[in-house]
Amino acid sequence: MMKLDGVAAFVTVAEAGSITAAAQRMGLAKSVVSERLAELERLVGTRLVQRTTRKLSLTEGGIAFLERGRRLLREAEEAVAELAERRSELVGPLRISGPVSFGVLHLGPAIFSFLATNPKIELALELEDRFIDAAADGYDAVIRHGPIHDTRLVARHIASSRRVLVASPAYLDAYGRPGTLIELRQHRAILYMNRDSDWRFHSESGAVVVRAQPAVRVNNGLMMRDAALAGLGITLLPTFVVHEQVARGDLQIVDVGIAAEGAEVHVAHPRDRAASVKVRALTEHLRQSFGNPPYWETAVAQASPMS
Repeated sequence: MMKLDGVAAFVTVAEAGSITAAAQRMGLAKSVVSERLAELERLVGTRLVQRTTRKLSLTEGGIAFLERGRRLLREAEEAVAELAERRSELVGPLRISGPVSFGVLHLGPAIFSFLATNPKIELALELEDRFIDAAADGYDAVIRHGPIHDTRLVARHIASSRRVLVASPAYLDAYGRPGTLIELRQHRAILYMNRDSDWRFHSESGAVVVRAQPAVRVNNGLMMRDAALAGLGITLLPTFVVHEQVARGDLQIVDVGIAAEGAEVHVAHPRDRAASVKVRALTEHLRQSFGNPPYWETAVAQASPMS
């Protein structure tokens, strides 16, 4: 008889790309994952995974079985969740991905309080600044800020956040405070490496792109904030990254007379399956934890305006 732990091992190996990565994701020994995969292959009577010294790939049979395996696991989880819901409980695995800066500053504390009241949830929270393909990588949901263009996802808004230009008082004293986009182009910029380096603003006639003078390029919002604190230039960041520093006056908002592209925060799940009870409960918990308006926007709004 086919065992779900064998199916889970196969699906995780296929999504993770290796037995080692799958074992890390599942919290099991590599040998256990290998044994479960081998047992499943014996039961179905065909090899599902082609193993070589350099890489792992799915066989034709493995490709055919993968979506069925995912469906089996989803149905089993949904059955358990449905029974638990009848008992007013949230139980079982929940795999979430989120951006590093938002995860460290806000998502972690909110999720930890969620787990404290739902101790039977088995959370796997992975923080990544690279693009995550939630539909293909096996996540129950992903947290994202900014627009979501992937039509395979269903997004639910959980909090608002603006993007603002900020710089340290020392930098502005040394280099001056730009008041227009033309002046902004002449300043030293701390830029995000993983996306287009352009800064995007919204005017009545549409989007406006600004290309400033790059001083530092990094792939993490916290590092960008710290570079600005060090006086290395002006940077464009969500308010949820810089709210405390702006409130203290360590960073000042630079107003160039036009609003930057926003950074709305969403929970998104694959369209091909309904959001689980756990995802819906987490979404509502995050909304309540962040507030409306969220506490980071309140902190920025209460800061004394600088001129």
